[in-house]
Amino acid sequence: MLDDLKIFITAANKNSLTAAAQHLDMTIATVSRRISALEQKLGCELLHRSTKGLTLTPVGESYYQECAEFIDALDQRISNLDQTLNSLKGDLKILAPVNLGSGPLDAFWQNFVQRYPDIELNIELSNAIQDIRDTRADIALRSGNQPSSSLIQKKLGHIEPILVASPNMAFPLPTSIDALQHAPSIASNMFADWLLMNNQGERHPLNKEHRHISNDMTITLNLAKAGAGIALIPMSMVVNALESGELIRVLPEWRGQNREIFLVWPYRRSLSARAKLLRDELTQYLHQQSWFHPSP
Repeated sequence: MLDDLKIFITAANKNSLTAAAQHLDMTIATVSRRISALEQKLGCELLHRSTKGLTLTPVGESYYQECAEFIDALDQRISNLDQTLNSLKGDLKILAPVNLGSGPLDAFWQNFVQRYPDIELNIELSNAIQDIRDTRADIALRSGNQPSSSLIQKKLGHIEPILVASPNMAFPLPTSIDALQHAPSIASNMFADWLLMNNQGERHPLNKEHRHISNDMTITLNLAKAGAGIALIPMSMVVNALESGELIRVLPEWRGQNREIFLVWPYRRSLSARAKLLRDELTQYLHQQSWFHPSP
């Protein structure tokens, strides 16, 4: 009905079905039919049609005065919304896990703001699963499947957690999975219970008492570099330390459970052009990283 009202308002403003049809990019027959349908629905005649054009009936005049301002305001809001959604200028709020958003993605954020200076990033890092609707975020980077059916989930790929230690650790490095049980270890709360697997499909749960525990994986990484023990850490966080020799792999045939990475956003919210751009740029960036395994 709102569309029919807009056609009626346009026809009244133009005083012509032909001019209204041209303005709305419709046929004259469609404009006439839609106005007739509105009149039938309201049970009154809104416009007098004559060879001289259109004039409002008394009821049409009353209806026009009541609706025209509302329709114009609605059109303006829709136009503003369209500009907001389709503009590459403006704010963009992103949620991400702490130890993925900071560290592994540092170079991505730097490159993104250099390439798109008109996009104002609002990056909120947290390991707690925040409701993307309550936080009014545009898009969220998440680890693991999301239970909510109100979210669109785009799987980007996965990151492998691996066992690492300092080459200067005083304790002898284990040479078997059984020996790992007795080696000093460090863990974050997220990876306190180790489920290890190898390429042969063997799975080995390792529930051991860790020497050091932290709620932040960066601390776990730094303690491992200091030689405090063996740690199970995502490859994304240790790739530089492995290349520099600060850390070495322990039992390289074993790894932790894949850390699946998703981008999520609400079903009922249109992604802005800025969020779509970030989605595409981030996907491309991750696919180029040696520590990331893209989804097929």
